[in-house]
Amino acid sequence: MPPAPDPILIRPVAPEDLAAITSIYAHAVRHGTASFELDPPSEDEMRRRHAMLKAGGHPYLVATSGERVLGYAYAGPYRPRAAYRSTTEDSIYLAADAQGRGIGRLLLSGLIEAATEAGFRQMVGIIGDSRHEASIRLHAALGFRHVGIFENVGWKHGRWLDCVMMQRALGPGSETPPSL
Repeated sequence: MPPAPDPILIRPVAPEDLAAITSIYAHAVRHGTASFELDPPSEDEMRRRHAMLKAGGHPYLVATSGERVLGYAYAGPYRPRAAYRSTTEDSIYLAADAQGRGIGRLLLSGLIEAATEAGFRQMVGIIGDSRHEASIRLHAALGFRHVGIFENVGWKHGRWLDCVMMQRALGPGSETPPSL
């Protein structure tokens, strides 16, 4: 009988995870439409982005099995102006062979919990490409509601891409003033 696979662990990102994260994201940039970046950023740039998120109190998680990073998720600033400081935008990327295994759900669930604990009040999902039905279903299953579509706002891989906007409240949402 083969050994049982290592369990999937969701935890905060560590500096040694950033090489794998850079690789996962590079594949998504080159082959997918979830990111509207056209050229994959370097590992140094990914380290800079991680440091910026960490300094801003934004959660950044990885999914691992054994020593392998299977995916990552972070809650970044929705917009730079101060009035948006209690709203965060989620990003989730999985290794190509880790998709369809429920790892995205584990990451997004953990991210919602961590962002709520950090004091954020709204989470926005801006899903690149309205053809990403799995991502849309995932967000809906975890309490996000559809709030709009920006049609044909990105051009990548020879076609126009939409952005699907989804949103959910965190903690008390808009019932009380923010703490951030």
